[in-house]
Amino acid sequence: MKKKINRRKFLRNVGITTSIVALAAHKSKPTSAKEIFNWKMVTTWPKNFPGLGTGAETFAKTITESSGGRLNVTVFGAGEIVPAFEAMDAVTSGAIEMGHGGPYYWKGKVSATQYLSAIPFGLTPQEQNSWFEKGGGQEIADKIYNKMGCKFFVCGNTGPQMGGWFNKEIKSLKDFKGLKMRIPGLGGEVIKSAGGTVVNLHGGELLTSIQTGAIDALEWVGPYNDLAFGMHKAGKYYYYPGWHEPGGVLDCFINLEKWNSLPKDLQKIVETSAIATTQRITNEMIAGNNQALEILIKEHKVKLKPFPDNVLKELFVLSDKVMKKLISSDPLSKEVYNSIINFRNLSIKRSEVSELKFLEARSKFLI
Repeated sequence: MKKKINRRKFLRNVGITTSIVALAAHKSKPTSAKEIFNWKMVTTWPKNFPGLGTGAETFAKTITESSGGRLNVTVFGAGEIVPAFEAMDAVTSGAIEMGHGGPYYWKGKVSATQYLSAIPFGLTPQEQNSWFEKGGGQEIADKIYNKMGCKFFVCGNTGPQMGGWFNKEIKSLKDFKGLKMRIPGLGGEVIKSAGGTVVNLHGGELLTSIQTGAIDALEWVGPYNDLAFGMHKAGKYYYYPGWHEPGGVLDCFINLEKWNSLPKDLQKIVETSAIATTQRITNEMIAGNNQALEILIKEHKVKLKPFPDNVLKELFVLSDKVMKKLISSDPLSKEVYNSIINFRNLSIKRSEVSELKFLEARSKFLI
């Protein structure tokens, strides 16, 4: 009798064990069967271009590794699949899943995009990041990029830019009249209003254009990138500050249908990877600019010049007029511009008693 009871107990235990194993196997199927996504990312930058091109590579690598290979992103530089300024078309069409560039490159599609890059005398990089996360910027940006069939993320920042390379001295606003200059975005609109001619060129065309006289001046990014492209070989004067772009936002744009097809956990990985990459690119730009400016001045004897105060004042007044005119006929541009200006004006009060005074003291007493 005892043997029969033990036998029944054994069979019952075997049945339970078998059920547990079967249940575990059933539960493991979704994990092993999770879909693998292989995405392409096109950029507006030359392959491995310092800070910007390498930042896109960092972004892709972070996504791929953080997802455990479930979302693999391969980067293609400008011209490898599509030309730099056709990156958005490729992503909007769905031919390519995602891209990396600068919002003002897409102003011909949706005018409001350019305000997301930078506005003259606008926000610093830290203020821009804060506006996107805490000032309603992400929601406005999504509204803008939805019109192009894309999801938007901030994915890098150039840091404060330089005023540009010029082959003549700038002593008054009149010196911009007739000047052929490569300067994108809203800064370019201000130069047009000052009587200049704006030429929109991508990075690979800049040095040749100023060497041949096709343009008289150019604004690219800052010392790190300008040194890499050899701008000092052609530009006679290197002006500062970058009044037009106090912090240049870089964008990640993802085809909206492709974005919506991603599982929620992979969407979160893309989002957090963009945040991490933004900080990494900003860090690289600061460190790179520090070293490059030293090389430009000491080794290449570049003539570093500040814009005179009277020029900056005139540019400020003109910028305000140009911005108000531009936003008057476009409600979406007006919305994003007003949001940024309101955030900037609050930031000014704080920064005047924090960063500004600290930097003034540091420069005055420590250098």
